[in-house]
This record gives sequence, structure tokens and C-alpha cells, in this order.
Amino acid sequence: MSENTAGTALNIQKDDSAKGKPLPSHVKCAIIGGGVVGCSILFHLAKFGWKDTILLERDELTSGSSWHAAGQIHTISSDPNISRLQSYTINLYKEIEELSGQSVGLHMTGGFYLASNKTWYDYLKRERSKARYMGLDQEFISPEEVAERHPLIDPKHYYAALWDDQDGDLDPSGTTYAFAKAARHYGGQYFTHTPVTGTKMRPDGLWEVTTARGTVIAEHVVNCGGLWAREVGHMAGLDLPVQPMEHHYLITDRIDAVANHGSRLPAGIDYEANIYFRQEREGMLLGTYEPKGTPWKVGGTPWNFGHELLQADLERIADRLEMSFERIPAIGETGIKDIINGPFTFGPDGNPMIGPVPGMHNYWCAVGVMAGFCQGGGVGLTMAEWMIDGEPSIDVWAMDIARFGNWATPDWGTVKSCENYERRFVMTFPNETLPKGRKQQTTALYDRFVEKGAVMGQAFGLEHVLWFADNPEDAHEEPTFERNRSFDYVARECEAVQNAVGGIELANFAKHEIKGPGAREWLNKTMAGFVPKPGRISLTPMLTEKGRLYGDLTIACLDDEHFMLFGSGTMQDAHSRFFAKTLPEGVTHTNQTEDWHGMAISGPKSRDLLQKITRLDVSAEAFKFRDSCKTFVGGVPVILNRISFSGELGYEIYCKPQYQLRLAEAIEEAGADLGFQWYGNRALMSLRLDKGWGVWTTEFRPDFNAVESGMDVFINWKKDFVGKDATLKFKEEGVARKLVMLTIDTDIDVTLDEAVLKDGDAVGYVTSGGYSHRSKQSMAMAYVATESADAGTKLQVEILGEFYDAEVLGGPIYDPEGANMRA
Repeated sequence: MSENTAGTALNIQKDDSAKGKPLPSHVKCAIIGGGVVGCSILFHLAKFGWKDTILLERDELTSGSSWHAAGQIHTISSDPNISRLQSYTINLYKEIEELSGQSVGLHMTGGFYLASNKTWYDYLKRERSKARYMGLDQEFISPEEVAERHPLIDPKHYYAALWDDQDGDLDPSGTTYAFAKAARHYGGQYFTHTPVTGTKMRPDGLWEVTTARGTVIAEHVVNCGGLWAREVGHMAGLDLPVQPMEHHYLITDRIDAVANHGSRLPAGIDYEANIYFRQEREGMLLGTYEPKGTPWKVGGTPWNFGHELLQADLERIADRLEMSFERIPAIGETGIKDIINGPFTFGPDGNPMIGPVPGMHNYWCAVGVMAGFCQGGGVGLTMAEWMIDGEPSIDVWAMDIARFGNWATPDWGTVKSCENYERRFVMTFPNETLPKGRKQQTTALYDRFVEKGAVMGQAFGLEHVLWFADNPEDAHEEPTFERNRSFDYVARECEAVQNAVGGIELANFAKHEIKGPGAREWLNKTMAGFVPKPGRISLTPMLTEKGRLYGDLTIACLDDEHFMLFGSGTMQDAHSRFFAKTLPEGVTHTNQTEDWHGMAISGPKSRDLLQKITRLDVSAEAFKFRDSCKTFVGGVPVILNRISFSGELGYEIYCKPQYQLRLAEAIEEAGADLGFQWYGNRALMSLRLDKGWGVWTTEFRPDFNAVESGMDVFINWKKDFVGKDATLKFKEEGVARKLVMLTIDTDIDVTLDEAVLKDGDAVGYVTSGGYSHRSKQSMAMAYVATESADAGTKLQVEILGEFYDAEVLGGPIYDPEGANMRA
């Protein structure tokens, strides 16, 4: 492919090599959809050994979104592991080009991310910090250097720019065909003009995949339907919360400065102007995300849609174009050759939805991959690892379809997909909560808390309290990277827990019931820690076969073969999916998260409060630390656990949702003369810091093993459990990194993903942190190189581009022996 056509948008190819070829009757895996993602999965599965995998495409490959994609590629993503997979994708293109003999039209021009104000400059400093510990080649360049590398840009509008050598562009159609032809090299097959008309699971667990050319029996089915992901899902009874969105970009006429530049111009993104741009032949390609998104075909994508474009409407992007013409004047001074408005599919948070669908057997999805040419290779790799090895090689929770439950309805998905589209290049701050799709799930206390001044967040679709202001009118905060106006309110909540008694709602904790003959035996195998006796509680990690963390759970034994598991609410469907793989006959698992709400009370006066509202003797001798029972509190039936995540004396009280209001009133009334105060998640996250307690999705996730994370202290080494061999190997051979606690000399607290350095070299990164109001310290938890993990080691943490002194702690700095919670 020549320089003049390589990487050209709207370059459509055809390959009829499989035309007329009969479909196999049985296959290991059937992939539905011939866009870049489906072809990448076909390639990776075939390469890794699943030769009897086929791809079924209703028309030509790329018929949908892939053919009209802008083809710009980059590595930056809000999630570091997605960035890693994007880097993998870009590095893969040379391999598939050589294997397939098909040019991908790759231009590695490098690219920059432009900051036109201090806020965006701070954002890019955070991205640079992530790149530092990830080993990605990114550097800041001045506005003047931007103009030297890209003479069309007016540098006066910018503070600085972050440069990335891996950015560039490619030919979308050529890339898709390169994946498909490279897959054929390894034995994979693809069939065009073969529309799938039905998917049905047989009694033996295999799938009947019905097509216009016959039926195929498949062990696994992968929905890569793209624009038709919803329709393909419906065939299997699945409703996906994805939404095709209209999207504009334009291609200019010839620009002399481009044609005469002598080398291909770098790509770029201007966040404030909300534009991306790159060279297209002798002109420029400019794309933007409208301030008001336009969902396309909300009711369903027509099956006969293919290589068509939508009616252009430049009025929708007029304000973005006006700003871009100021910043890249040459674009405004030349003619527009083409205006492209084509649909592509967004997910509710802008990230893909991939993996095995919870509650379904061997049904997989890889949908909502709107940045397919940045992420398609990484998605293909992850899916192949997951399908063949049972788990991906890195944590892909940010893309896991299990992060959305049944509450993520198609209507909700349309609302959130529109919001995410509109915010594609809009800053989202660490303390910011987004407005759309709210109140999807609420508890009986929602209105009561809002009336008390609660600022609410949302997790797994459920509203929960972040912090309490003095009244509803005061319940707001400004988005910022620095300490925000919640600081003093959270301090007050922490003080109540430390010196009196506080209460927090527990609805967003997951609750799983396990019972039946053999339940204890199964739990002993599935959990790495100790399984408690009746009436007792234990803490345990749950590991994968490769020894990676997959759960951090509390087990309460209600009877010898009857247990309740408490854990991460966001992971509830992922854990249900994990349990289902090995649950034996006779043992039942029920996700009862929605059936048990309740609250925790914590603080030195929590026992006094509890004793006022229960007939049970809860003295220290009668109801010991880590005891559990069914009883009555506040006049309602509950499960009562003596355990606390605050580091103080405390209790978790779980009740059915219909009792939640009565229980809350009883607690408020009994606590009125004890200094009782409600508190939110911000206070809880502060209180756990000086105890050195990690949380799921930050310190604990499948990127880490039990030895690295320190969770091995909860392991029962005398039994067999899933992941034992791998974990013993980690323990015997040692690990390269360790989870540590840090104090930091700063008045700007960390959030996550900041680089940790020693003598100028990155040795790790922050997983979470903030200000410990109880200990009056800015703190962080971080994974650092083992040789830098000893107590007293002096390190530095990069926060908004500045380096702050930090020190590794040897243990909790508050109540190190845990005397308070055992009192």
C-alpha cells in the first residue's frame, strides 16, 4: 500500500476467500462479528492453540464501525492496565502485518496531548506519573516544541504537552483484514456473508449457532456484534447496556503546509477543545465528541445496515470546530473534503465489556470496544488467555462485563453511554460523581440521608453516602485534584467514630449465602484461609489457580453447613461467576446482596449503644471479637457480627431491607446521648489508612498474589486450596514487590497510580491513599520493589508533577495491637 493511501479513512476491502466453503459442524468456539475485535480474538485463539475456532460475519469484514473508524491510536487510558493492553496492541501490528502479508498502514508518528490550562496540565502530570512506573516513553514538551513538530498548531493557546512515541494512525480496514488473515495462518477460519440467526444452549451445555448457511455446534460462543451486540445478545436472552452513538469527523482538502512538510505530522488531542487530529494524505483529519451526544437506533440496529454513513450535522459540533480553527488555523482556512458521521458502540463508562457473562455457561462478550484499534489487540489477548487458561494474565476489571449487574438495564445504558460520549475529553476528577443514571438503586434510608445533608456516590448502581454536610443546601463539593471542601466534614465524622460512636450503611457490601451438605468442604477448598466454626467469623483471601487474588472475604458460619460470605459489592457478580465454576451438587449459592442491608456501628461507645437496643448480652465476655449470630436488634431480626473495618470497637448489623428504616431509627434514638453520628465512605477510607488495611479493587485485585499483598497471614497452609501450589512457590522463591504503608510529607493527598521513586528511579506506585484524620498524616498504600519495602526506607511520591518525601512504615500507626476493636 502506498504512502498516499496507507492509513486512509474509509478504505474498504473485500476478501471472498471463504465464499462457498462449507461450515464445520462442530467447533471449539464460534465468534459472532467480523470487526477488528472479533478478528483479533480469532487470531489470538488460533495462535494459542484453539485451531477449531471460527468467525461468522453477516456481511464483509469491517461492516459496521470498523471500516469508518478514524484509525488514530494512542496508549493513554484512565486505567493503567488498559494502557498496557493498548501498548501491546500497537506493538502487535508489525507481527500481524508480517504473518498476513496485509499492510495495516501503520504510521508511528508519535503524538501529543495538549494542556491549554492548569487543570489539564495537572491531569497530564498524573498521566506522566503513571507512565513513569509503567515504563512507557512519555515526556513533556513545550508549546514551542509542539509547534516545531506540528507547524499547523498555534502554540500560544497551550501550557505544555505530553508527548508519546507510540501514538500514530493506521488503516482500519487493512488492520482488520490483517488480523483475520493472520488468524488463518494459525488455522482459524472466518466466514463472511454468513449471518447468525440464533444461539441456543442445548441440554448438554453446547451451543447451537444457527446461520443462513447451516447450524454449527460450539462449545463456546463469543458476542463481538459491535453495532449489533444488543441483537446478538437477545438471541441468547441477554440484554446489554450498550448504545451506538453518532460520531463526526471531517477530512480537509490539501493543505500546503502538510503536503510540503517532508515527513508525516504527529497526531494530537486537545482536551479543552475536545478534538483529536492527525494527518490524512495531504490534508488533516479532525474529530470531536459533541457536547450533546446523539444515540443512534435506540430500539435496535437494522440488520441491513452496513457500509453506510449517517447524515452529517455540523451544527452539532460548531462550537468545537470554532475552537479548533483558532488552535489549528490552517484547518479553518481550507476546504472540507469529507464529513463522516458514523455510528459506533459505547458502553456506560466508555470501557469495553468483555469476559464470561455471569449466569451463563460458556457465553462470552467483547462489546462496547469503542477504541477498537487502540484496544482490539489487547482485548483479543485477554479473551484468549481467559478462555484457554481460565484467567487473564493481568487484572482487567476495568473491562470485565461483571462490573455491571442486572440493574444496568438497556435504558440506563443509553443514558450513561450518552454521558460518557459527551465526557470523552472532559475531565473527571478523583472526587467527582457524575450526574446521569443516578438513583438506579437506592435503599430505604436514601431520602433520610439526603435530608441530613448526605453527598451521595454510586457503586455497582447503588447510591451510598460519601460524607455528610450540615444540611442539604450545603451538600456539594467542587471537583479538584487537591483537598476539597469535604475535608473538615470527614474529619468530624472520623472524630465521632474515634471518640464516641458512628454509624454507616452496609447495603453496598456483597452478601453470599452458601449452604447444603458439603458446603464446608467446598469452602475449605475454595478459600485459602480458615473456615470458622458455628457462631464465628474469619477473614480469608480467595485465589485463582495461578495464585492471584480474586477475593477478600469475611465468612460467618451460621450453622455447620450454612455460611454467609461478606465482601466487595462491586465484585458480587464476578464472585458469583467464580463460585459457579466449582460449586458441587447439593451445595447452593445465592447472591443475597439485595436481600440484606443494614449498618455498622463503630467507636468506643458502640457497645453501650448496641446493648440499649438488643436483649442479647453483648458484653466483651459474652459476645467476643469475631463472634456472629442471628438475633434481634432494634426490634428487628438481624445477623450480628462483631467486627469492624474502622479500627475501633464495632459491630455489623445486617437486616432485610424492609427493616432498615426501623433499625436506623432505633440506633439514632439510642445513640442520641452517646454522641452518635452517621458517617460515609470517605471517613471509612480515611480510618482504615492508619491501620494499613487494603481494599478490593485497589490493594487487592488479580494483579497481585497473597504474598505480595500480605494476605498470606490469613492462609491456612495445613489444607489444600485453590492456588496453593502457586502461592507456595511465591512464598519460597520470594516476590519482586510488596504492599507497604507510607506517610508522605505533603498537603496534597494521593488518590491512586502516583509513581513512587527512590533516588530518582520509579520503584512502585500508589494503589490508594489520602489523609488520616485520626493520625493527622497524609498516607498512602503502595506496591514497591521488595528491596525498598523495609520499614524506615526513605522514598518519594510524585503528586501533580512534584516529588514529596515519604517513609515506609513497619505496621499500623494507630492502635498497632488492635486493642480497641478487641476491647
